[in-house]
Amino acid sequence: MSTNQTLQIPDAAQLAEEITALVTPAKIVTVAIAGPPGSGKSTLAADLARRIGPSCCLIPMDGFHLDNATLSARGLLSVKGAPETFDLAGFENLIEALQTGRATQFPTFDRDLDSVIEKGGSVPDELSILLFEGNYLLFDEPGWAGLAETWDAAIWLDVPHEILETRLIKRWLDQGMPEAEARERAQTNDLVNARRVNDRALPATWIMRYESSDMGSGD
Repeated sequence: MSTNQTLQIPDAAQLAEEITALVTPAKIVTVAIAGPPGSGKSTLAADLARRIGPSCCLIPMDGFHLDNATLSARGLLSVKGAPETFDLAGFENLIEALQTGRATQFPTFDRDLDSVIEKGGSVPDELSILLFEGNYLLFDEPGWAGLAETWDAAIWLDVPHEILETRLIKRWLDQGMPEAEARERAQTNDLVNARRVNDRALPATWIMRYESSDMGSGD
């Protein structure tokens, strides 16, 4: 991935045009959308996929959450969402399989069920752009850092801490958690991961920076 020109682009329409301009007849373009939990990655990714059109496929990294039984056995269930709670090897294998056309389906994640849906997504027939979305796609820690070389371009979402906190608490409230429990879950797990991601972020092609008035909610 080339990172020598990092641009701040606040407009999704412009960003969709920039991504589409990367397409060539000989190659499927891979673009990462990264940022801390609650930064709005899935919202932006869905918007970009809609603007780009049917030749674009959106793949969320959340489809590679390890299952709860595995996390419990490893003592990691309480930190679900941390880097070590994902199947990184499986995710890397999928990226390669999608790029080479060997895969036509991919897993997704159902937040209400708190479970991965195997073969939850399908690749369009006329594929030219793969949008990958996740917390750790530009993460400079062992194992994860190599992902940056996979992307033709990458987007980083820069969102103030106070917005992340508000959104993450609301996320758990929307899942039916009592307020005290939702606040504790956000502060002791999600925001810990957010700081870790922010502190170890690799360069991106484009940065979308949001202020308090820009966005109301996000994933």
